[in-house]
Amino acid sequence: MKVYRGFKPSGLSNADAGSLITDMPGKVVKSMTTEGAVVNQGDTLLILEAMKMENEIKCGVNGTVKEIHVSEGDVITIAPL
Repeated sequence: MKVYRGFKPSGLSNADAGSLITDMPGKVVKSMTTEGAVVNQGDTLLILEAMKMENEIKCGVNGTVKEIHVSEGDVITIAPL
């Protein structure tokens, strides 16, 4: 999974496999995976706090995590289109 622009709480958007996007900014509270981990659709990848609520970010596809571009405490913002 390559994460560039943020996250979508369901993790099941119509984005390309391995992509996660967001409609609102948030803060990475906890990472639930590591690079090289084998993940399955529906696995929780991280916890994102947005609007005072914690959201589980779920994996949308089966695969292996190649790179993680965020750390706990990072603030995710919406990139301009």
